[in-house]
Amino acid sequence: MARTALVTGGTRGIGLAISKRLKADGFKVAAGYAGNEEAAQSCAKELGIVIVKGNVGNFDDCVRAVKEVEDQLGPIDVLVNNAGITRDSMLHKMTPQQWNDVIYVNLASIFNMSRQVIEGMRERSYGRIINISSINGQKGQMGQTNYSAAKAGVIGFTKALAQESAAKGITVNAVAPGYIDTEMMSAVPQNVLDKIVAGIPVGRLGRAEEIAACVAFLAREDAAFITGATVTANGGQYFAG
Repeated sequence: MARTALVTGGTRGIGLAISKRLKADGFKVAAGYAGNEEAAQSCAKELGIVIVKGNVGNFDDCVRAVKEVEDQLGPIDVLVNNAGITRDSMLHKMTPQQWNDVIYVNLASIFNMSRQVIEGMRERSYGRIINISSINGQKGQMGQTNYSAAKAGVIGFTKALAQESAAKGITVNAVAPGYIDTEMMSAVPQNVLDKIVAGIPVGRLGRAEEIAACVAFLAREDAAFITGATVTANGGQYFAG
């Protein structure tokens, strides 16, 4: 019987690529989204998957969203915590709102969503939780103290929950993408983009499908011996120690 996967932020960018790949690999897929109705409906129509709207930074929204998915598809076997936002600013100009928005959506969401599925995974002695971090959570980035802190926190969360869950057949891993050719990057001025690409040894931006391939591998049943790991997918731009 096909396993069920839920991908937060799963209707655009990297999340959409993950949803596509998991559907192609035979999963029953649900994709979460926050507000872009057009993209969500397009995703649902194109892939034939369930979509669920909600704010991953709000615990009660996550309770409702997971229940909706499980009512339609059954217990969640694979959770991909992909949803994220940026609110870039130098710290001396950053507002509390910019800080809190990013921490809640990018980090608190990992708890909010994982908490909904972890008990069921433990009861069934099976689960895959895959958290999307970032190269900037590994090396830091000027103008992103909020984002870098959140994405570094994702890695710490991953390592801790992996230890808690290993004996129950649950793996918990992170994927840390580098700079990926998505809608977000298209807004970067060309001169800045050229500098970014110049710093990537493979000489190009990554593709969303390449991140999806990393997630798909970690979601497999035969990836059971890999847990607490962070897969860096950044074209050689940064090697975590």
